[in-house]
Amino acid sequence: MPLLALPHVGSTPASVRARAFVFEDPRSRELLERIHQLAPSDATLLITGETGTGKEIVARHIHELSRRNKEPFVTVNCGAWSESLIESELFGHERGAFTGAIGAKAGWFESADGGTLFLDEIGDLSLPLQVKLLRVLQEREVVRLGSRQPIPIDVRLIAATNVNLEEAVVARKFREDLFYRLNVATLALSPLRERPGDILALARYFLDLYTTRLGSGPVALSREAAERLVEHPWPGNIRELENAIHHALLVCHGSRIAVADLRLSTLQPKTPAPPPGNAQRSSLEDALLDLFDQNVPNLYEHVEETIIRAAYQYCERNQLQTARLLGISRNVVRARLAQFGELARRSRSCSPAPGAAACGAGGPLNHSGKIETGAPAAALG
Repeated sequence: MPLLALPHVGSTPASVRARAFVFEDPRSRELLERIHQLAPSDATLLITGETGTGKEIVARHIHELSRRNKEPFVTVNCGAWSESLIESELFGHERGAFTGAIGAKAGWFESADGGTLFLDEIGDLSLPLQVKLLRVLQEREVVRLGSRQPIPIDVRLIAATNVNLEEAVVARKFREDLFYRLNVATLALSPLRERPGDILALARYFLDLYTTRLGSGPVALSREAAERLVEHPWPGNIRELENAIHHALLVCHGSRIAVADLRLSTLQPKTPAPPPGNAQRSSLEDALLDLFDQNVPNLYEHVEETIIRAAYQYCERNQLQTARLLGISRNVVRARLAQFGELARRSRSCSPAPGAAACGAGGPLNHSGKIETGAPAAALG
């Protein structure tokens, strides 16, 4: 039985990632054939699949089958770093590039030079970082933070995500040009529930692993427990199966695991859905994203002016109603309208004839120029 496992499995918490992969199920055997086809190439590779399906294990196996197998295999989880740190971690920095940068440091791209860089959860990268990553892939060089000197690199990139990047592109959460750069060769990992032939093989592997670690004698699955494992939908995939076997070994009595010893999640697998806000995203957000792409100068002032002008027109040029609509004070509305030239334009377009009502006012004028609501025309001098 072909089996892959992460090195030093005892050093990584079981909750962090899937740590084994078997190829018993027909779908998995097809995957293994494709792995052998793609491994010798230096093409950028995109691995997709639900969380816990074994994307890192597959990436490591591809590296081991490639000509780069004597060089580093570097793993970076893009979702594990804050926005302020990920750029420095990926591309490196020079001394003094930011507060706390007491010395120069090579980034992960440099560390992986000659080998393979595995970027897990690449769908979590922000749009600005996606632009910088795209440039690195195009130019085959990195520029450290605080430096202007490009550093050539020779790295094969393998990216992985549990996000549907095509839908993320439509939702403008992921750059289209970067998607095409990554989507040269792809591997789609099926969830564990769709390859039932692997479930008991993995269960036996984890039984052997944890009985050895716990120092207990041989333990087997009862027929009922085995059937229950095959029937379970495994929303957490291989990772969930490992935890279930570990727990069963801790609580079982004797040398056989019963159904009662299995603690299985009641959660259901997620149904495919567009990224949050895709279908419901407002046209306002679309317009803002267009402006971001256009790099409009003084964008904030431009947006503020557009909002206030539009609200003013909607409220039929009534300052008080405009202020209420926008949730700001009338003084702010008046100051902005004056700044935008709206009040001067209105004054020019609404110059009343002598003795006529002020433009937009509610009644005639008295001798002092004040509105006298309901006053008869004869009262006017």
